[in-house]
Formats: sequence, C-alpha cells, structure tokens
Amino acid sequence: MELPDLGRPCSEPACRRWDFLPLKCDACGEAFCKEHVRYDDHKCRSAYKKNVQVPVCPLCNAPIPVQKGEIPDVVVGAHMDKNCKYNPAQQKQRIFTNKCLKPGCKRKELMKVTCEQCNGNFCIKHRHPLDHDCKGSGHPISKAGSAALMRASEIAFKSTGVIGMPSNGSLQHNRYQLLDEKSQRCLKCR
Repeated sequence: MELPDLGRPCSEPACRRWDFLPLKCDACGEAFCKEHVRYDDHKCRSAYKKNVQVPVCPLCNAPIPVQKGEIPDVVVGAHMDKNCKYNPAQQKQRIFTNKCLKPGCKRKELMKVTCEQCNGNFCIKHRHPLDHDCKGSGHPISKAGSAALMRASEIAFKSTGVIGMPSNGSLQHNRYQLLDEKSQRCLKCR
C-alpha cells in the first residue's frame, strides 16, 4: 500500500470497511463510514447522552420535562390532567373586533379603519368624513402633527403663562388661540 496512514476502518464489527474520510460519532467517539455514522445504524451505547427529545403538550404547546427512565406518554398525560394551561375559549378568539362608531351601524371590520380627522373607528362604508358626520377639524391631522401641536401649546404655557388652544388643528392665528390666563383675551390681538 502506498498510503497506509490515510483513512481508518469502520468501527462497526460487521462492516470494517476502510474509509478515507471516516466520520466520528459525537456520542461515543468511534470512527464510522457514512452508512454507520447514525446512532441507530451502529447501535450506539452513548446515544442517550445526545439524542434527547422533549415531548410537547398537544393542547398548550408547552415542553414537558421528562426525567430519565420515565415514559414520555405517561408524563404528558399527567400534565394534561393536572396543570395544563389549555383554555378552549382562548382558541375561539374573535377576528372581527373593530366595531363601526356610526350610530345604527353594526358592522365590524378585521382591521382598524380610522378617520384622519376625528380618529374614530369606522367600517369601510362609513370611513370617509362625509359618511359619518365627522365632528373633527376641517382638514386631517396626523398623530405626529397633533402631538406636535400639544407640545407647542405646553411649551407656550410654561414660558409665557399662556394657554395654547389650537381650535381646529391649524397653525393659523385664531381669535381665541392664545389666551392670557388673567384677562382671557387674545395676546396677538392686544
């Protein structure tokens, strides 16, 4: 033989095939050919160390710890009888939960459909401001815009003692937009 140091024989007694790329079993540490490398193929005595399977409860999908020597089916059955957190009512969750706020409408939608002006939740039929008699401002305000207006009015109040009241969500001057606390008169109109 030209290269006697290359490769090794399969550790399976029935095989003993010379393999140039032997695979090492991670449980027992023996070298095997590709046909005998799996635990079941070479009847590995150390397979219990690596081949650990955790049963899962079919009702609550929780992993069930099994001690050495216990039968998994018995342990899972005991879990289902005693401390399984399965709730059948939770399985029937309602999908259509977004009820239309238009008086008289009983429709529910899968997704929230909010009006940009009054931020109310409506069905597809009543989503436009003209369809639900919108009480919001004349033009849409985003959530970020309304938050910015509220911050601006708080800052103005803290610095000048003035109450900021954006009446219609616009940044234009309104007669009662900036009021002096004592006289209740508009500061811009003085």
